[in-house]
Amino acid sequence: MIEVKNLTKYYGSKMGVEDVSFTIQKGEIVGLLGPNGAGKSTIMKMINGYFPPTSGTILVDGHNVVEEPREAAACIGFLPEIPPLYVEMVVEDYLMFIAQIRGVPRAERKEHIGHVMELASISHVRDRLIKNLSKGYRQRVGLAQALVNLPEVLILDEPTVGLDPKQITEVRDLIKELSKEHTVILSSHILSEINAICEKVIIINRGRLVTVDTVEHLEHGTGRSMLLRVKTDPLRAQEVIGRMPEIESVQRLPAQPGDGDSVRFSVLAKEDSDIAEELFQICVVSNMPILEMRPLDASLEEVFLTLTSDNAAGAEQTEKEGA
Repeated sequence: MIEVKNLTKYYGSKMGVEDVSFTIQKGEIVGLLGPNGAGKSTIMKMINGYFPPTSGTILVDGHNVVEEPREAAACIGFLPEIPPLYVEMVVEDYLMFIAQIRGVPRAERKEHIGHVMELASISHVRDRLIKNLSKGYRQRVGLAQALVNLPEVLILDEPTVGLDPKQITEVRDLIKELSKEHTVILSSHILSEINAICEKVIIINRGRLVTVDTVEHLEHGTGRSMLLRVKTDPLRAQEVIGRMPEIESVQRLPAQPGDGDSVRFSVLAKEDSDIAEELFQICVVSNMPILEMRPLDASLEEVFLTLTSDNAAGAEQTEKEGA
């Protein structure tokens, strides 16, 4: 459904995103995660066609976003962090206006709008001015405008930001319901929300891809993710382990009381790789005494903090674009 290859975006000499590649299948609910400034909004806006990449390609349902912008845009509904609402308009009139802009045929607009208002549970406020709605209902109107042409893909940038707990729950339930018929890309700083809604996550840090994995794999030790504590020079350990062909990433972890001169790492294997035995052997051969080695079983928040820490392997001091 969505294929991103070697995506790079520079703002002048400042890097926003560099060499990011991932694939999202039809019907998946994917969380896009990263610290502020990681490049999440940049990626969302490029998929949506708001601005072109510096290099790389984006295909949406087979359509190249740069070469076939209209065809690609017809497949996408986008809700930015601040919903694009005309607050002096009545809800139904606003959605009719958006339907006209999106090219929904005149004869189908009323039926489309009725269906979309039902999906977003705003039919009962159809005759009210948008400025008189609560923030939660304004967010629902924003979702409705993203759905107005019944797109295959929904891109939602921080859809619950600024909402109270009740409103968050309502919008979260609405997104889960919408995901039954749409492929959803969701960006949020609320990791419990990602955990509750998404099947897979894409983690970005400093404009670069850190990992693409299921929430289940990231949270539970499956042989892919190991905690390793060794007594050796940290740079040497990182270099030795990083050369293993089965390794996807090596991140140095903060020291804990009692660690002394040992160093901790989170070691992530490539898909379908079990690295426990090979990791043990290379530590022995390289004369790196193992003080602790076990599968990682952590919350999504702990995994996120580990993978986006300043000590993460390969992290560079280049950063741009608020996300």
